[in-house]
Amino acid sequence: MGTNRPARDALRKLDWIAKLSKESCPPGVPEDPEAVRALLNRIVRDVQAACGLLSDLADKPGVSDRKGDSPGLIPAHGGYRNLKSFQVAEILYDGDVLFCNRHVDKRSRTYDQMVQAGRSGRQNIAEGSMASATSKKTELKLTNVAKASQEELLLDLEDFLRQRRLRQWNKDDPEALAVRRRYRDFPAEWFEKSDLSDRSDLSDDERLDPYGIADAGPDVAANTLICLANQGIYLLKRQIQRLERDLVEEGGFTEKIYRVRSERRRQQRRGHAE
Repeated sequence: MGTNRPARDALRKLDWIAKLSKESCPPGVPEDPEAVRALLNRIVRDVQAACGLLSDLADKPGVSDRKGDSPGLIPAHGGYRNLKSFQVAEILYDGDVLFCNRHVDKRSRTYDQMVQAGRSGRQNIAEGSMASATSKKTELKLTNVAKASQEELLLDLEDFLRQRRLRQWNKDDPEALAVRRRYRDFPAEWFEKSDLSDRSDLSDDERLDPYGIADAGPDVAANTLICLANQGIYLLKRQIQRLERDLVEEGGFTEKIYRVRSERRRQQRRGHAE
């Protein structure tokens, strides 16, 4: 019964899209370009959320092949959207793009590097989580790349403030504490509201810019992103420590294959002996 719930939740997220038409959509399918873009963003987010639910279901042992005699080589993997490190990295990346669009020359190399650093800080967490199925070493390497990318972005933001003689918040300043307090409550609440089809209290602007980067001055926007980058780096450091410990204690995919093969040979020898 429990394994059917993610599938039902995924279908619920897609149901409103399947029914979308000029007749079934109360205000009608929008014709304004901005409204169409907002609607398409909603569709993309709900499809991604549904895919994530189905991916988590497929990763559960015994769900995809209950009657087979699989040796269990492929462990549960993915599920990166539930990682706080990924959630913070996504908020940081969205804010990074908004900040660069407003305060960095789009023709400059700095613009490209800052946007790419924010993207890499998110994408490598997801890629590492998916690669963990067959390579814990790759997961560890890519998670470290994500941390390095966020550290690169952090340096660029600090440079932005220093070179413009703008004040950088200390970690105990009231403004920095306010950002951290908001962070502690925000990610889980935000991702719980990922289904915009039945949560009209959350606007697209609130979802894409929860810290108000688009409307903040350059000093406030940069300092807010610095706080988020520090949070993301801290979470990734802890994640890397856990991955290192797991790799040492449990070994990687090669060791797992060896253990499975050895156990199968022992079983075969016992069978022949009987």
